[in-house]
Amino acid sequence: MKQKVLVTGANGYIGKNVINYLLNNNIEVVAADISLDKISDKVKKIETNIFENTDYLFSNLENVNTCIHLAWRNGFVHNSITHLEDISLHYKFLKKIYESGIKNINVIGTMHEIGYWEGEVDNETSTNPISFYGIAKNSLRQSLKILEESDKELLIKWLRVFYIQGDDKNNNSIFSKIIQKEEEGAKTFPFTTGKNKYDFINIKILAEMISKAALQTDITGIINCCSGKPVSLKEKVELFLKENNLEIKLEYGAFPDRSYDSPAIWGNNNIISKIMKKALIK
Repeated sequence: MKQKVLVTGANGYIGKNVINYLLNNNIEVVAADISLDKISDKVKKIETNIFENTDYLFSNLENVNTCIHLAWRNGFVHNSITHLEDISLHYKFLKKIYESGIKNINVIGTMHEIGYWEGEVDNETSTNPISFYGIAKNSLRQSLKILEESDKELLIKWLRVFYIQGDDKNNNSIFSKIIQKEEEGAKTFPFTTGKNKYDFINIKILAEMISKAALQTDITGIINCCSGKPVSLKEKVELFLKENNLEIKLEYGAFPDRSYDSPAIWGNNNIISKIMKKALIK
């Protein structure tokens, strides 16, 4: 039987790229989000609030065998109270997904679950989140681990992402803000020191990682979707300016580095590298 995947948060920055990758690899997709104006008409579209109108959603999930849960509001506002308010909604929704018979469940995670950490992050790295966003994601991960222990056939994969780049006009990152200021005619862009090192991953590669990790069933648990290489923010942004022929100059030190940002944090990518090599879709 042809694989059929439910993608929630489908209209978002990551969602639309994941769907494009799945479609390009002949995977049937059911896309769910409040709005789906950015999504190809080749998918089955379910425009709904997945937490409120679940009957409508679940009536359209025939033959779906995999869920990729990307839905999350205010992801770029790390201390929005909505993160704490929504934890139980995500858990209840995913539990209902499981109870409907979909036992391959994949949920997007974040490096912000870790909190302040210097060095490589692997599956044994302790979590100590220090933002509402990180706290909420980590709580959901821990809750789903308890759910998974109730059924040996339930497969839960926690797809932990790090610093995403690409499709930069739509990602609400430092890169999108630089483009905006350039288009406004600004000569300089206020910046931090740029010394902090992160694990950058291009959105197209990330979409491939998420898709392949979700479709395979041999490896579960935490899967770091990352490059495995620390690169300074300064180096990455300077390269971005050069590659895009931008004239705006960085005003280093205009803003202090955020207190909860680690001097250097990157992921161990051994597991995702193994999955990418063995995956059935190319």
